Amino acid sequence: MSRSLNKGPYIEESLLKKIAGKKPAAAGVIKTWARRSQISPEMLGFTFGVHNGRNHIEVLVTEDMVGHRLGEFSPTRKFVRHGGKMQKEIELKAKEAEIASAQAAKAAADTASASAKK
Repeated sequence: MSRSLNKGPYIEESLLKKIAGKKPAAAGVIKTWARRSQISPEMLGFTFGVHNGRNHIEVLVTEDMVGHRLGEFSPTRKFVRHGGKMQKEIELKAKEAEIASAQAAKAAADTASASAKK
């Protein structure tokens, strides 16, 4: 997003009114549809509910976010995953291996505790 430096940052007026005179801890979640607004230092610590087209995603503003847009932290598209049958089989095998290793670790812990009791 290009913006001339002499124009300064764009911040929605209604958004500034919502945070004016409030403390971040007491404000709660501030709902907004202003995804194009830049994050200013006055917004630090506030939690914004940024609309993504379907619902509001909570965004806690930190120092690293200053200068970015609110919409950058509220994705509008949901990634499901790649693959099909093969991917499901790979994930199923990985899950089975994880369960087997957990059972083996539990059995080893049980035998260790049984030998410690003797």
